[in-house]
Amino acid sequence: MSAFCRDCLADAADGAKRCKACGGHRILSHPELETLSIAHMDCDAFYASIEKRDDPSLLDKPLIVGGGKRGVVSTCCYVARQYGVRSAMPMFQALKLCPKATVIKPDFRKYTEASRQIRAMMRELTPLVEPLSLDEAYLDLSGTARIHGRTPAKTMAALAKRVEKEVNITISIGLSFNKFLAKLSSELDKPRGFAVIGQAEARSFLRDKPVGFIRGAGKALQAKLAKDGITRIGQIQDADPKELARRYGSTGLWLSRLAKADDTREVVAHGEMKTISSETTFFEDLSGFDDLEKILWRQAERVSTRAKDHALAGRTVVLKLKTANFKLRTRSTSLDAPTQLADRIFRVAREALQREADGTKFRLLGVGISNLAPAHQADPLDLIDRGADKRAAAERAMDKLRGKFGAETVGKGRGVKLAPKPARR
Repeated sequence: MSAFCRDCLADAADGAKRCKACGGHRILSHPELETLSIAHMDCDAFYASIEKRDDPSLLDKPLIVGGGKRGVVSTCCYVARQYGVRSAMPMFQALKLCPKATVIKPDFRKYTEASRQIRAMMRELTPLVEPLSLDEAYLDLSGTARIHGRTPAKTMAALAKRVEKEVNITISIGLSFNKFLAKLSSELDKPRGFAVIGQAEARSFLRDKPVGFIRGAGKALQAKLAKDGITRIGQIQDADPKELARRYGSTGLWLSRLAKADDTREVVAHGEMKTISSETTFFEDLSGFDDLEKILWRQAERVSTRAKDHALAGRTVVLKLKTANFKLRTRSTSLDAPTQLADRIFRVAREALQREADGTKFRLLGVGISNLAPAHQADPLDLIDRGADKRAAAERAMDKLRGKFGAETVGKGRGVKLAPKPARR
């Protein structure tokens, strides 16, 4: 059994409760600790942790990051979670559960900066870093022991210590032999945790777990499986793969593989975000195109800023609307070339908005880009709309001014006259 202290990284005796070197009690031990190399890193309550870091008066208080009364919870701290508050919960419900909570609107520039710091640290450890979002990523540390002079497990423990020291937030780590189990293990010991699932124990570990533990097995699939009497992963392990394929098609084969801890996906260094989006819930339902258009522009600017921050562009623009009775409408438009420009994102989404703004009352509007590509492929010269190139040049000039003097230094005319203020999230 291999073991070491997560506080000082010194080797520890099998079964030790405290570290002889530093007296710490965070001893990590596992029979496969020397050989596992696929890790998942997840920041603990990321947005809330950044806000508490920047305002120590909030440290022991319940904190919610999200929109106004009609918005939703983006994230919440662990104190608020003790009251039952959860991410994606409607704000009015969260405040009923925890009326004394402090509510803060998200500041994505701040979160992006912290994410960049952490990502840079990860890339010092291995080139195989696959970010899933601002606050989580996979790492493949195969073959790095010779470079760093320590096992992948110790390398990840050292990363956690460095993040705490330099970024002043905590992270949780999962270590295993594939991505499915690495991500699953990172959720077992939060916050400030480090959990390991080895190859020898993988199937037995999964056996008694509910099928919801399987990545991608959402509520609809769980309900379908439950209707057929399948509620535990062990039942899928025991089932004939051919029978699962007959009942559920390719989904059945996928379930069979993951239930047996078979995940052959590689950590892809350029597997960044799949989408970049921004949405807002209004204080009051809106139906007028002019009001919706102004809000659309602000969301397009936010998406553009995030895309530029991550050096990405999108080939598809997606408009998202939610009606007053909570019915969701999404409209996608594919482009000839990827874009990261607010002007183009806005103009494409605006055409879709014109078709949808038929007097229906909406409570939410969002816009996003998907089918992401590197920034160097973005926005080639437009041979049809000559004005597009001038607008692109103007936008890039404004980006430089904002970078030098601050985000609020300059804005386009359409952003000056504000629509009724939405509850951001």
